[in-house]
Amino acid sequence: MTHYDYAVIAFYFLFMLLMGGLASRFIKNSSDYFRGGGQMMWWLVGAAAFMTQFSAWTFTGAASKAYSEGWPILVIFFANAVGFIANAAYFAPRARQMRVITAIEAVRQRFSQANEHVFTWLQIPLGTLYAGIWLNGLCVFLSAAFGFNLEHTILLTGLVVVAMTLLGGSWAAIAGDFIQMLVLMPVTVVAAFLALREVGGVQAFIERLPAGHLDIAAAFDSPLMLVWVVAILVKQFISTNNMLEGSRYLCVKDDVHARRAALLAAALFLVGPIIWFIPPMAASILHPDLGAVFPSLKNPSEGAFLAISVTTMPAGMIGLLLCGILAATMSSMDSGLNKNAGFFVKNFYHTVVRPHATEKELVTAGKCATAVLGILVIIAAINFSRMEDIGLFDLMLQFGTLIAVPYTIPLVLCVFIKRTPSWSGWSTVIVCLVASLLTTRYLDARWLESVLQLVQPLTNSEAGYWTIAVGLFVNVLVGVAWFVGTMAFWKATPSAERDRIEAFYSRMLTPVDFAREEGANSDHAQARLLGNLSLAYGGFISLLALIPNPMAGRLGFVFCGVVVVAVGVALKHSARKR
Repeated sequence: MTHYDYAVIAFYFLFMLLMGGLASRFIKNSSDYFRGGGQMMWWLVGAAAFMTQFSAWTFTGAASKAYSEGWPILVIFFANAVGFIANAAYFAPRARQMRVITAIEAVRQRFSQANEHVFTWLQIPLGTLYAGIWLNGLCVFLSAAFGFNLEHTILLTGLVVVAMTLLGGSWAAIAGDFIQMLVLMPVTVVAAFLALREVGGVQAFIERLPAGHLDIAAAFDSPLMLVWVVAILVKQFISTNNMLEGSRYLCVKDDVHARRAALLAAALFLVGPIIWFIPPMAASILHPDLGAVFPSLKNPSEGAFLAISVTTMPAGMIGLLLCGILAATMSSMDSGLNKNAGFFVKNFYHTVVRPHATEKELVTAGKCATAVLGILVIIAAINFSRMEDIGLFDLMLQFGTLIAVPYTIPLVLCVFIKRTPSWSGWSTVIVCLVASLLTTRYLDARWLESVLQLVQPLTNSEAGYWTIAVGLFVNVLVGVAWFVGTMAFWKATPSAERDRIEAFYSRMLTPVDFAREEGANSDHAQARLLGNLSLAYGGFISLLALIPNPMAGRLGFVFCGVVVVAVGVALKHSARKR
């Protein structure tokens, strides 16, 4: 790390705080604060959907998997693309047509007020723990890069994220996502190019990789690997296509913009992973012993992306890469903070504590909730950093499979299945959580070894694959069976409840008339603001070409700057046309 890298990072923090202040001009009520007033353009929300679906875990925990095993990690991210294609085909427009401020409001309309409280008080701790994992993953990267104490890094970074979210709410979060998506993609292209050049080109990269890193056919030779691949496809479909995650589309103008946003996210997930995991796989060639490079890291392979970046990138570019990785995590965290604060305020504070609260009071309560949740996220991240017996890769996937999937199964099924009673929602969650508990207790890797009478015990990777696969399939089978089984009680459902459910589905299937329902739009203001911000940030990146670096490094900065400036020019032109 050079002083140029530190200057780049300092500029990034100032820029993001400024953006939070500028975005606050769009906030006039709680709808603006929590979902952008339902006025956002598809390219803004699509970029945000992409950025919030990954974090620094991609460049630490996931990169460690690319470093040690190669291709299997691509399954997770391509599965995200499949999930977003399903969004575009079905879920995204229906999510926008629910016409709510928070997804939990839709839970109340579909199920009941009791379900609203159950899902609110389940989602807030779940979202806090997820954000803690993301923050921990980010700070593992930052602490390795700077040589700082991990817990101190978590504290400082967490406070910055909270400050930005407090300033601008969903507008700041999504605007920041868009700008950093513009930066992250070209920077990682440069990182991949420099990594390939360092190992001798594409042919040398393929020839020098450890055996099996690119052997996709291995999935069909190993039944356990094939089961894991299928499980990941199902898991990512569930995690991207449910009523809760549909909240990302509550921000867009209408169902057409929702489809476009989903397709943009899908396209980015088809391209991004191929670029991102070239550097950590190249690190397996150039740095076969990362323990010597990062002796202070609990799992040295989690520093693979940083190791190759330090080896190949010019002065200042590592700082730019760190900003992109920081942004990826901030987008996950601040959207999580904003979303969970919205759940607390709109689905508890406003309905139970202060039913007659003014819009100003709700915005203030939202900011207070964001601050408290931010502190809890920091505490969770510090505790995750002290866990010695599980790496970031397994921590993220096992948490998602065994804890988050049970919560989301009824929120997927209810989009398709209408005739279930109100209690089908919360009861399915409880049944699935019990199934998760019993699965981890009785169907672990040792059980599989005994059933198959294996002579050699499963490796740690194989045991992790089994834990995720069995947990996913048990949850899906049990959850679907229970939820569908409750249809037998539909006839006993009171008529008032049936009418409420029918009204919900009627509303969800009715296209949004933006001009009539939302009123005046802010299309030109969004394009103008993001265009100006893109021009400013792209100009700054272009100036970094003046740093005394080899020509390849200077051209890398020019490439990144031109990409961002070009998008800024296009947005400004679009704003003038409107």
